[in-house]
Amino acid sequence: MSKNKAPFPNMDDLIAFLNENGGKAGKREIARAFHIKGDDKIKLKHMLKELHYDRRTEDLVSKKNKSGSRRLEFCPCEITGEDSEGNLIARPLEWEKNVPKPQILITDAGRLRPAPTQGDLVVLKLKAKGKNFFHASVLRRLSEKPDRIVGVFETGTGKNGRIVSVDKRLHQSYPVPQDFVNNAKNGDVVIAEVSNNIFGQSVRYAKVVQIIGKQQDPKSASLIALHLHGIPTEFSQAALKQAEKSKLPDIKKRSDLRDIPFVTIDGEDARDFDDAVYAEPDTDKKNKDGWHILVAIADVAYFVRPHTALDDCARERGNSVYFPDRCIPMLPEKLSSDLCSLIPGQDRPCLCAHLWIDRNGRLLHHKFVRAVIRSAARLNYHEVQKVFDNESYEINALLRTHLSDMYSAFRVLAQAREKRGALELDVVEREIHLDSQGRITDITPRERLDSHRMIEEFMILANVAAAQTLEQHDIPVMYRVHEPPSAEKVVALQNFLPTIGIKTAKKGKLSCHDFNTILNKVKNTPRSGMINELILRSQSQARYSPENLGHFGLALDRYAHFTSPIRRYADLIVHRGLISALRLGDDGLIGENGEPVVNMEETGDHISATERRAAAAERDAEERYLSAYLKDRIGERFGGTINGVNRFGLFVTVDDIGADGLIPISSLPGDYYIYDEDRHCLSGASGTNTFELGEHVLMTLVEASPVTGGLLFHVLTTSGAKRSKPHKSYKKDKKKNNKHKSKRK
Repeated sequence: MSKNKAPFPNMDDLIAFLNENGGKAGKREIARAFHIKGDDKIKLKHMLKELHYDRRTEDLVSKKNKSGSRRLEFCPCEITGEDSEGNLIARPLEWEKNVPKPQILITDAGRLRPAPTQGDLVVLKLKAKGKNFFHASVLRRLSEKPDRIVGVFETGTGKNGRIVSVDKRLHQSYPVPQDFVNNAKNGDVVIAEVSNNIFGQSVRYAKVVQIIGKQQDPKSASLIALHLHGIPTEFSQAALKQAEKSKLPDIKKRSDLRDIPFVTIDGEDARDFDDAVYAEPDTDKKNKDGWHILVAIADVAYFVRPHTALDDCARERGNSVYFPDRCIPMLPEKLSSDLCSLIPGQDRPCLCAHLWIDRNGRLLHHKFVRAVIRSAARLNYHEVQKVFDNESYEINALLRTHLSDMYSAFRVLAQAREKRGALELDVVEREIHLDSQGRITDITPRERLDSHRMIEEFMILANVAAAQTLEQHDIPVMYRVHEPPSAEKVVALQNFLPTIGIKTAKKGKLSCHDFNTILNKVKNTPRSGMINELILRSQSQARYSPENLGHFGLALDRYAHFTSPIRRYADLIVHRGLISALRLGDDGLIGENGEPVVNMEETGDHISATERRAAAAERDAEERYLSAYLKDRIGERFGGTINGVNRFGLFVTVDDIGADGLIPISSLPGDYYIYDEDRHCLSGASGTNTFELGEHVLMTLVEASPVTGGLLFHVLTTSGAKRSKPHKSYKKDKKKNNKHKSKRK
């Protein structure tokens, strides 16, 4: 009786074996372990070659060198999202608990098609760029599941069709056999599964699994973004039932603050109100000219208990997601728009921060209570600003006095912010206005009023107090951390600034004060927008972590998000921590065993990833809306500013509209262009034209694709076109090219 042949290991099995053996197993040991014989050894050889494996695998998995730090070359990872510049980021699948996880930036997506996206499991080749910071290139996928894509279905010959991917990074289409069309019609936006590559197969087929909308529908922009980034859109039935059964708590067990005239201050179109504020002069004679500020936040923790259906859905989403035409809330409407919304005249449960500051804006002391409030009014930012500006506005005289007190407290905090040196970026954001059909009616700069700043400063103060309270009671904190910019990015910025006449501090290090000095130098100049954008890009990405790494941008030693548990899971964790710290109930962060009810490190990684996912989806939807807005204006001339320079062309932002597009290098005035990375410019070899970051150009729109959100322009003129000598780099390239030519001859 013949024995069954042992199953041949897949790549996951191989990597797991190598990890278990410290990366020191050779091909012979692997073959013996998996009973690989005969021709299968050739297949094993190809697999090892794919992992850049050469005889020994000492560098295939992580190990410690003599200094005790990790040495990495290859690592199985999960892609967790994108950074602020659209580069993919990843985290290792396995890591020792006592060793900090590395930050991994994917700089080369490899040859995978379709390109890897968030959620993919991949093997990365890493290259160290600093302490625990790596650049990575993708070698292969680990997941064997069919790839899912979002695309537009187009009818073809007969009853077959094809799907054109909406992801502009792919530039791909897939044939759809008749049996896989599944009632899709021309122009339908669909989700499809793409077959895995089979050895020798040149074509990958797609199968329609869901129709999600019509390409012609203006609202398809947000639908595409939702599904492209895998954002959950439906709550579980268990979560919905739990929300519907929720009831207000017994107010007798809470601090009764209903006599305090709290107000909510939000945008005109806000649908839920989860924070209310109040301020009054401090009555303590020892704190002359000091203030007592109250920040009341909806008590979401009372309704969303750990490990319930509501909690599972909230954690999965991580945060609410906002599009021009819709919001995907973190919590069901019964909570977000009713029980956890501080509706005027309605009793609502809150976690309230009492905050006392001195005349210099220093936080003297604070306390948190579980309370019930009754909001006195729902105001918007423009109404409050009119009071601040002493403009004519019909409002209750007592309420006007309270708003004046709040403004006075804000000015004290604003001065303290300036004194401690928080980063003061001035980056213009655009607001898209839609009609009832979802079409753009207007695009305006998002206003930045003192009323906005006041609420922001009150919330920052409450967030700092929350972090301090949790630390004082030795309760784990989900910090909002923002690390200083990497030396690599700072040096790149410092290499560029002298080319436009701006000197900086010593190489490789800039403080918030240094950045603000640079910003002040260019304030109200044509270069202001460019420098603000460059400094923004140089910053590290803020994230959530149980390890306190400070907040560089706000110039704060400790910081945690407390003020929006209705839309951020991080804030819900902080609320639970305060409940445990102050013994305010049995629904806190610490369980009966004395440990947190969630894995703080894992949760921090997860909600940081969902935040990046939301930001990427919001950006994608906006790009598609703007592309649809411009699709009927092909051939028109626009002014624009160069916001990025690369080897393949210029990235531009359209004046007033704020849409971003590309001017391909092939469309620039006839010349051979050299890319200067340090100076952020493309220079013509003839010395005729130089296109630099921050220049204003006149251009014509040649292509607008609402499907992908892409815009293509051709440059007409530039205010900064210069005649200059060819760069040294060009001379070297030219000499090198001539040398190669002579060899070919």
